[in-house]
Amino acid sequence: MAHVLKSTIAFLAAALLGHTAQAGMGLAELAAGATSGPVTVFYPSEAAEARVDRGPFVFDAASEAPPSPGNRRLVVISHGSPSSPWVHVDLARALVAAGFTVALPEHLGDNARSHGDSGPVSWKRRPLEVSAAIDRLAQEPRWGKALDFGAVGMFGMSAGGHTALTLAGGRWSPARLLAHCQEHLESDFHSCAGPSFSLDGGLLDGIKKAMVRTVLDTKLADTASYGHVDPRITAIVAGVPFAADFDPHSLRQPRATLGIVSARGDRWLVPRYHSDFVLARCERCVHLLDLPTGGHGALLSPLPPDLSGAIGSLVGDPPEFRREAEVARVNVTVAGFFQRELTRSTPK
Repeated sequence: MAHVLKSTIAFLAAALLGHTAQAGMGLAELAAGATSGPVTVFYPSEAAEARVDRGPFVFDAASEAPPSPGNRRLVVISHGSPSSPWVHVDLARALVAAGFTVALPEHLGDNARSHGDSGPVSWKRRPLEVSAAIDRLAQEPRWGKALDFGAVGMFGMSAGGHTALTLAGGRWSPARLLAHCQEHLESDFHSCAGPSFSLDGGLLDGIKKAMVRTVLDTKLADTASYGHVDPRITAIVAGVPFAADFDPHSLRQPRATLGIVSARGDRWLVPRYHSDFVLARCERCVHLLDLPTGGHGALLSPLPPDLSGAIGSLVGDPPEFRREAEVARVNVTVAGFFQRELTRSTPK
């Protein structure tokens, strides 16, 4: 399946994006430095790919190979919570096939190895970490002069979608999320309670809701408003974003071109409170795709192979979701969006 999906994405990227695909996808892993945490970079390269193993993930890339010019544009991907760069390898491949260099910063305290800061603590840092990743590549000899940083793209999914909305000019507040959860706890339960347990109609549901309300009253007492924009970022895609805590007025006129990808089968971030909430209030957003059978994990490719339990039930695909075709469509659509928005005046 992975080989078929890779071939499908490469073929569609070459056919639909109207360019000559590169011979291979390079991979560089930048350790934490003075200006950023660890950053994974995928990029066009003429080198041959070979098997790469990263934990349970296996894919093809040319590790530490010399980069080729590409289109001189950068796209930053903000992973979900808690996650890693490897669940976005196929999107990175589609972007690299379109000529982009792709950077994935690891979000401190909200990643697959360490997730104690998931939620508002991380959300305050995440947009700054995206900016730091751009700074990091600008200082790297391989990319500092090879890329044009005047028009950078940004993609984020789930908590990364929250990061994307913030970088588009959105302002959010923990207290706003508290108000949302007080009103919609049962109908948007996992946004408020996380994935660890669910409401099942049983006798314990009342106790679960009371426990969540008690925790949130303390955790979300902060009434401050938070935001961060980076003028270098001019095109943004928010995929199944966490959005219920945003001031709707702040999303009316995004600071960058903003595309939204939604999934009707998302039970973690129920669309009417999140992606639809943004689309109903944003006057200049583009609804790139609405996946009628997609769940919360529809934008992840590859999926983590060890999905199980509560997270597995929320991230795994609904039975009717046609993953191979739909994932390829998502990735090529996102790459096409960035190609239109970022490369209209690519410098020579």
